[in-house]
Amino acid sequence: MRKLVRKPYVFIKDIIELIKKKEYAQLKVRVKRAFIGMQFTDGLLYKLLVYTLLVSLAYIYLYPVLYMVTNSFMTMSDIINVAVRWIPSSLNWENYRLVWTGINYPRALLDALILAVVPAFSATVSSAIIGYGFARYRMPFKRLLMVLMIMSFIIPPQITMLPTFRMYANYDLLGSLRAFVYPAILGQGLNGAIYILVFYSFFKMIPKSLEESAQLDGAGPITVFTKIALPLAVPAIIIVFLFSFVWYYNETYLAGLFLRGSEMTTLPLRIEQYISNFTSIYPEGSPARELFQAVRLAGYILALLPLLIIYFFTQKYFVESIDRTGITGE
Repeated sequence: MRKLVRKPYVFIKDIIELIKKKEYAQLKVRVKRAFIGMQFTDGLLYKLLVYTLLVSLAYIYLYPVLYMVTNSFMTMSDIINVAVRWIPSSLNWENYRLVWTGINYPRALLDALILAVVPAFSATVSSAIIGYGFARYRMPFKRLLMVLMIMSFIIPPQITMLPTFRMYANYDLLGSLRAFVYPAILGQGLNGAIYILVFYSFFKMIPKSLEESAQLDGAGPITVFTKIALPLAVPAIIIVFLFSFVWYYNETYLAGLFLRGSEMTTLPLRIEQYISNFTSIYPEGSPARELFQAVRLAGYILALLPLLIIYFFTQKYFVESIDRTGITGE
C-alpha cells in the first residue's frame, strides 16, 4: 500500500529533477512510459480507459437496484417532494410491512420455493439422462430429435400457448404444481433444451476411456452413468439446477396461465397481483397510484431478496462450476 502511495510522489519528484537538469529526451521517455507504458496495456491511459469502462458498466447495472432500494423506503411526502431524489428523509418500513402482511410473505415464499425447487430438480435429473443419451448412444433419427429439441426452445411460447393450454386442460394439469413438474420430468420444462445441451456438451468432453474401463470391469449402463458420468458432471448439475431454479422462481407468464385458480404461484406474480388489486381501487390517473410506487418497489425487493441470499451462499460453487466446465477430454 505504501508503494502505491509513494509512486505518484516519486514520479513527480523525478520529473522535476529532469526538468531542472534539462534532460528533455529522458523526460519525454519517462512521461511516455508512464502514460502509455511499454506495451500500452501497462500504461496509465489504458488503466484509466479500463476503469472508466468498468465503472460505467457497474453504474448501468447497479442504478436500477439502487433506485429500488432507496425509493422503497420513501414516504408519500418524499415521493411528492421533488427535492428528495435518492436519500429518503427517514427509513419508512411501513412499505415493507404492507407487502409482508398483504401477501402473507412467509407462506408465499414457501410456495414459491416449492414451485421452483421441485421442477428445477426434475429438470436437472431428466436433462442429465437425456443429455447423456444424446452424447453416448447412437439411435435412429438422433439428429432430427436434436433439431426438434432446439426448435422447441427457439419457437416463442406465445405461439404454442393455445395448444399447450388445451393439452394441459385435457390431462387435468391446470391449477396445480403438476403443470410445471410433468414437463420438467419429460425434459420439456422451462428452457429445458438449454439444460440438455449443457449436459450434452459436458458429457461429450468426458473421455470415453473412463467408461470403457468401467465396462471392462463388468459395470452396466446404469452403473456407468451413476458412478462415472454423474460424479464428473457435478459442475454441469450445479449450473443447470441454479439456472432452472432462478427461471422457475421468476416465471410470471406461464405461472399466470397454467396456475390460474391455484393458491400456489410464484412470488413475483403474487406481489404483482397484490399491487394490481390495491391500485384497482383508485381510478386511472389518481395520485394514489403514483404514491403507491414505493410499496411496489418494496415488493420487488422482497421478491429479489431470496435470490440474493441464495447467490451469496452458492457463488463459490457457481463460479467453480463454470470454470470446471472448461475441462477437455479426448
